Amino acid sequence: MNIRHLTLLSLGILTAMAATAAEPLKIGNRLEPFVDRFLIDRLAGATHQLHHPHYEGIAVPFNDPWDRDASGYATILHDNGLYRLYYRGGPRDASAGQSEGSTSYFCYAESRDGLTWVKPKLGLVEFEGSKANNILLAPSPREDPWTQSISPFIDTRPGVPAEERYKAIGGQWPQGLYVLVSPDGLKWKKWRDEAVFKDGAFDSLNVGFWSELEQCYVLYFRVFTSWTDYKSKAFNLDGFRSISRTTSTDLIHWTPAQRMSFGNTPLEELYTNHTRPYFRAPHIALATPMRLIHNRRFLTDAEMDEQKIGKGFRGISGHNHSIPNEVADTVFMTTRGGAVYDRTFLESFVRPGLDKGNWVSRNGVPATGLIQTGPNEMSIYVGQNYVQPTAHLGRYSMRLDGFASVSAGYAGGEMLTKPIVIEGARLLLNYSTSAAGGLRVEIQTPEGQAIPGYTLEECPPMVGDSVERAVNWVTTSDLTPLRGRAVRLRFVLKDADVFALRVAAQ
Repeated sequence: MNIRHLTLLSLGILTAMAATAAEPLKIGNRLEPFVDRFLIDRLAGATHQLHHPHYEGIAVPFNDPWDRDASGYATILHDNGLYRLYYRGGPRDASAGQSEGSTSYFCYAESRDGLTWVKPKLGLVEFEGSKANNILLAPSPREDPWTQSISPFIDTRPGVPAEERYKAIGGQWPQGLYVLVSPDGLKWKKWRDEAVFKDGAFDSLNVGFWSELEQCYVLYFRVFTSWTDYKSKAFNLDGFRSISRTTSTDLIHWTPAQRMSFGNTPLEELYTNHTRPYFRAPHIALATPMRLIHNRRFLTDAEMDEQKIGKGFRGISGHNHSIPNEVADTVFMTTRGGAVYDRTFLESFVRPGLDKGNWVSRNGVPATGLIQTGPNEMSIYVGQNYVQPTAHLGRYSMRLDGFASVSAGYAGGEMLTKPIVIEGARLLLNYSTSAAGGLRVEIQTPEGQAIPGYTLEECPPMVGDSVERAVNWVTTSDLTPLRGRAVRLRFVLKDADVFALRVAAQ
């Protein structure tokens, strides 16, 4: 019996085992990228794999006098064709070893395409005798740190006043987190004099947004946890950096904090979270934390010195501020609501790479928010060369929905989905094949019986590369006769990837 027959036999056995599946999933007409195993029931000869973005170069250098080598903690928003970038700046002679409360400026850049960024002269804040800069807010006093580490969002809650359409979360421990508001994303003010939330550590970028899925505001923030706490879901301010969340309907009254669960995965130190709804599938929030690894290094002492590490932040013994040897990278997580992150992929999403400056402690903090930068492309931006004269935000590109895929090599493989309810007319795929490869789709009953008209034999192989293409069978591409029925989708792949699917209304 050849590999092909073994694959079909194994999938047939798996189909029979899955015949008593749970309630069918109702996905409506929404896009479902394969960022987790939400749709996947069984794989045979196929794998579920993470893809990695491609480095495109420096997007935004932190080289103005009001920037600094520790600039970063960026957030990117898309608003009516304009991309807005917000980030933490500060005097060049103030580095990460000094108090953040008296050095952080709130700065701004913008772009029409996400490729070329401009730092406009806003005329809002005076710096060294001039307002010709891109500073939005000067540092607030240390005892009232409402301008510290600000992360904005566009408030999509129905009924939000126009003058509060832009909101932001800023602050630090022990005072807590504050809410800022703006009518235009440029002129900001404190929303309330007092902090709105205090139950956390907050000493990094803390992010919030209005969740269409949960119909409330969601705030993700830093806490510390130990291995004991990890198992007991308690808090410990002397442990590993981790993530908690809370929700609110009014940004004033918040639910008790919940430490995020990562499932049955190893405890890792997640320095940031960067959680935001995916702009093509807002029912899924993507998170790209910077993962900090202690007691590990790549650079020698001499190489560290060559990087001209900023004042007060050396990370090696014998200098004025000793920080344990550390390296960091960017990882990928998702959440579909609630206090749970899905960590299907434990490997790095963005590696430090060949640039030695990215192997210095605390490099790899991404900007919060991904954006579309081409018809078939999106971009993620990552802080690089942190606490070095060459500090900047780098751009990485990848295909739309291309975070992960169900993949099979030349030998072939198959995927069977969980039962889903058909509520549309066409099955659209984001997929890629080689010239010699291809894919076919069969629609089955929940019990695993092929439905006439939609069988594997009636599906000509799909070849090529497209972010959205309809599946056709010999006599039809119309799923209307199946509307309201629970079905399974069987994918047969050869040297191919499926990144996402959608059952379109028309």
